[in-house]
Amino acid sequence: MDNKRRVGKVSVFMYTSTFFIAFGANLPSFVGSPAQSIVTAMDFLRSEALNLKAISRFYRSPAFPAGSGPDYVNGCAVFEATLPAEATLAALHRVEARLGRVREKRWGARGIDLDLIAVGQTILPDPQAQAHWRGLPLEQQMTEAPDQLILPHPRLADRAFVLIPLAEIAPLWRHPATGKTVQEMVQSLDPAEKAALVPFSAPFGGVGGLSSPDQATK
Repeated sequence: MDNKRRVGKVSVFMYTSTFFIAFGANLPSFVGSPAQSIVTAMDFLRSEALNLKAISRFYRSPAFPAGSGPDYVNGCAVFEATLPAEATLAALHRVEARLGRVREKRWGARGIDLDLIAVGQTILPDPQAQAHWRGLPLEQQMTEAPDQLILPHPRLADRAFVLIPLAEIAPLWRHPATGKTVQEMVQSLDPAEKAALVPFSAPFGGVGGLSSPDQATK
């Protein structure tokens, strides 16, 4: 691997072995504001054998569904790891639990949310299942959830709060099922959804360097 890479944009050559994680929070946790919780989560992930390679700016985005809670702090990160995808997902859940996450309501307000959205060019559990969940109508999305890991995340191409920060750090990553790059998926988003995201914090100033994470959501 190239030792000159820093926390920032990720080379396309890394995509076969990297883990793409979307993060968000819209409630405080015991460590402080949503942004503080996310910075803490990134630190906890290092203890789970996940090596941070790139992280986007933090964005403020409206809660979905509309009116379901305060604005979110959202962003994306890229990690390297030797763990299989299922073990990495379990690590994300352990970090969420350390920060007080209790999974009660689907798409409800939360103090921390860590989603494994893609692993290189991996499709799990198979192309047919991934296509089924990717094509699920919105009304079914709100009530149905898979009982196994689906990669890439079925809603990846629909979510401005994932794609816009992901485009900062991995713009050329290509969806293994649809063939579209992150940049192409961003271009397909509703302009109003894209305009609703507001960047407000650059959390890492180089490898291991943190900027102030204490900006609260509005």
